[in-house]
Amino acid sequence: MVARNAAWLALTVEETLEPDLPICDPHHHLWDGRAEFVEPRYLLDDILADVGCGHNVVSTVFVECGTMFRADGPVEMRPVGETEFVNGIAAMSASGNYGPCRVAAGIVGHVPLRLGDAPSARALDAQIAAGNGRFRGIRVGAAWHESPDVPNHRTNPPPNIYGDAGFRAGFAHLAPRGLTFEAWCYHTQIPDLAELARAFPDTTIVLDHFGGPLGVGPYAGRGDEVFAEWKRAIAPLAQCPNVVAKLGGLVMEVNGFGFHHRARPPTSQELMEATRRYYETTIGLFGVERCMFESNFPVDKVSCSYNVLWNSFKRLTAGYSAPEKASLFHDTAARVYRL
Repeated sequence: MVARNAAWLALTVEETLEPDLPICDPHHHLWDGRAEFVEPRYLLDDILADVGCGHNVVSTVFVECGTMFRADGPVEMRPVGETEFVNGIAAMSASGNYGPCRVAAGIVGHVPLRLGDAPSARALDAQIAAGNGRFRGIRVGAAWHESPDVPNHRTNPPPNIYGDAGFRAGFAHLAPRGLTFEAWCYHTQIPDLAELARAFPDTTIVLDHFGGPLGVGPYAGRGDEVFAEWKRAIAPLAQCPNVVAKLGGLVMEVNGFGFHHRARPPTSQELMEATRRYYETTIGLFGVERCMFESNFPVDKVSCSYNVLWNSFKRLTAGYSAPEKASLFHDTAARVYRL
């Protein structure tokens, strides 16, 4: 299935920068039947078409997206169906028959931690088994805002899920199993996440998408104010050594940059200049050893192509040393997800 904006994306085509630089893309999705996105279907052939654009993507990490859950059975076990589905795709990729990139070498699934202690423990063990050696952690969406003009996460979480007693009882089972936690929240919720990180210092927490700086609803047209609010919130979080940051996922509609409304997609230079203060601030606070570039595809495909996105990251780091680039593009992700 061709992306709905394929003709538009084709209006901006670039030569791949630094094509030999090894990349681990630590954040993408796979699904079928998601009509709300620019790519309703995104399966193995689709991601291979994107990673085959010229960049040297050697491995990827799948992150949960609510796809292929089991239709019945205990609620906590239904998300295991997603891991079973993705592990099949990962096995296809691992055969080598589809090229050198190892798609979904790591899998991040979902467990509804608010169900509490015992259900979370059972579900986590089932997820690990279903991953057949690839399961690395879970994500529980927390994105919530009081404004009706800001979309909440598809699971409709409560305002401060990170402080929920049931959630924390389930969360306590991650570290003993060597599992990571992906944090998808909005910038207004970053202080709640920092409290969680301090309460569980032995659990590796991965901050997705810079903590979701908002640019819609009451935040539309307030880019400088939002950046200032975000910067004040992100600094204390960076002081938690158990938190690492994903650099990407910043050109969704909710971020308010509006690239998808333009007559032509942005170039990598335009993309880099519009977003660079978030990248440079985060790298400065966390250090390259706790940062990793991500694609967030196909969600971010609403604004740019895969090739242009990774070119923008390479333009941003043009003055970085080889070891720094290795950390940001590959090594941090490979270490965190044990690839």
